[in-house]
Amino acid sequence: VSELAELGFVVERIDGMGTNRRSKAFHDVAWKNLGDAGFPDRILWMKALAKSDPALDSSRVGIYGGSAGGQNAMRALIAHNDFYDVAVADCGCHDNRVDKIWWNELWMSWPIGEHYKEASNVEQAHRLEGKLLLTLGAVDRNVDPASTMQVAEALIRADKDFDLIVFPSGGHGIGESPYGVRRRRDYFVKHLLGLEPRR
Repeated sequence: VSELAELGFVVERIDGMGTNRRSKAFHDVAWKNLGDAGFPDRILWMKALAKSDPALDSSRVGIYGGSAGGQNAMRALIAHNDFYDVAVADCGCHDNRVDKIWWNELWMSWPIGEHYKEASNVEQAHRLEGKLLLTLGAVDRNVDPASTMQVAEALIRADKDFDLIVFPSGGHGIGESPYGVRRRRDYFVKHLLGLEPRR
């Protein structure tokens, strides 16, 4: 986070709706709806901050995350691409029908229904707009690498441009490795600041 701030980015961290120690109303937002992650609240917060501080440019917004956060980062360019411009999604569980069932059923319930399809980045990939970098570890033992590969295949079928880095010996969260962090930082510099990153 600090390295992005040092490059001139304003960095915000807001808990998603459905996180621990929140009311049932907050948890209900995520129930059968992992595609949301509280985006409307976050967008309102950032727009309000931009109004109070003219130095903030809310016309160029990036997002990143790993695991469920990777799913959410890509989802920003699917469902809220009128606000978000760039996303870096690491080891994302892009389709809750593919990821480990015990975690997904906590939020998505059983049986699998249309709500799983609506929350799936694979099913919704054709709606993507913006710059997307997908990263994954080929030996991830937490989220099956097939999740990212399936979303990549869906983006190709939809003729969407994106970038992909596969770490051949990487596990879950490999996007936080020194190389992954540098590539994420470079991606934001290039696509949000419009500068070629220093090599």
